[in-house]
Amino acid sequence: MLAAFLALAFIALDRAFYEAAESSLRERLQGYMYAYLAGSDTTRAGSLIPPEVGPDPRFDRPSLSGLYAGIVGTKILGSKDGSWRSPSAAGRDLPFTEPLPRGPAQFRGPVETPVGDLFVLAQGVDWNSGGKSEALHLTFYVAEDSDALRTQIDVFRRTLLTWLGVLGVALLLLLLAVLRWSLAPLRRVATDLARVERGMQERLGDQYPVELSGLTTSLDSFIEAERERVKRYRNTLSDLAHSLKTPLAVMRSQLETVSDGESLRWTVLEQVGRMDEIVAYQLSRAATSGHQTFAAPLLLEPYAEEIVRSLEKVYAGKSVLCEFDIDPAARFHGDQGDLMELLGNLLENAFKWARRRVLLEARPLATAGGRRAGLEFTVEDDGPGIPDDRVEHLLQRGVRGDERVQGHGIGLAIVQDIVKAYRGELGVDRSPTLGGARFNVRLGVR
Repeated sequence: MLAAFLALAFIALDRAFYEAAESSLRERLQGYMYAYLAGSDTTRAGSLIPPEVGPDPRFDRPSLSGLYAGIVGTKILGSKDGSWRSPSAAGRDLPFTEPLPRGPAQFRGPVETPVGDLFVLAQGVDWNSGGKSEALHLTFYVAEDSDALRTQIDVFRRTLLTWLGVLGVALLLLLLAVLRWSLAPLRRVATDLARVERGMQERLGDQYPVELSGLTTSLDSFIEAERERVKRYRNTLSDLAHSLKTPLAVMRSQLETVSDGESLRWTVLEQVGRMDEIVAYQLSRAATSGHQTFAAPLLLEPYAEEIVRSLEKVYAGKSVLCEFDIDPAARFHGDQGDLMELLGNLLENAFKWARRRVLLEARPLATAGGRRAGLEFTVEDDGPGIPDDRVEHLLQRGVRGDERVQGHGIGLAIVQDIVKAYRGELGVDRSPTLGGARFNVRLGVR
């Protein structure tokens, strides 16, 4: 593109200089013509007396001087054929024969002639001497060869080509230097990514220009999310193995010591049920997608409505009314299954303990550093609420608010795991509006 630009600049400047030089040549020939008009005179008989000396010494040289003049008319003193030539044009075949009507000067060229290419300026005039004699109709010709103009243009082109070439090389070198300097941060990103892949550093860091800070921050988040995902799977497998040890030990002990078949049967059924709960919980933890840097935003209201419709059927006997107060700008950036798990567990817990009303509120949450907006939503009910000293105990895995209420007691623990996976916070307190429990979830705050 730079080469094309310089080529177009060369063509444009060359054309502009040619037109300027040609215009200057025309003005110079016009000045010579005016000088011949001013130097001419008429006799009493009305004949034209051409000037004895031309406005430039080259008009008076009989050799090929490059400047030629001529007059075509009816009465020119000393002329037998009705024309006059300057000494430089005498005896030469020049285009000075055609009479022109009175009017503006005509400029043409270059015209091929035996003496070379000429630029010719011609103008027809009516010469009135002021006497009784008839006015003379004359045509003045002035011509200059094109060698001087061509030499001038050739010198200009060589100079222009030299300077544009030097400028082009300098600009290319400068462009390469600017590109190398401006792309250095990207090369540093590539180097740091390679170091992260080799395990030589944990993250990219923050020593990058503002233009790349969004990219590097997203890459750091992506790397961290992948590490958290791997860590979560590893921990889940470890927890699963550890959790299954106790039921397996109990069944082995019973098989070795108990001889009563009925008692052994109930023990095995009990431990198998417990193992089923453990497996279900650990699979739920492992399936949690967690924070996703490039996740598409999800609307909350459609999924909340779907969950509430199902819960209204399950708890139809309680006639619970669920109200929504969801900001249209609120979005969940993550996996759809995680969103359903979060809303499903919290709303099911609210329906389970509510007397008549449940409230779901959601709004976007401003974040620092130009990152995408977080999400805050609360689920409230008008049930008995949760005492402050029971909150931490209730969030533990397998603990239920009331042992008489059916359930595994792992729903809130799953919610807590998902919230942590999305770098959020889970708060539990008393609802100021409904009087029951209020669960407050803030995602994307860390």
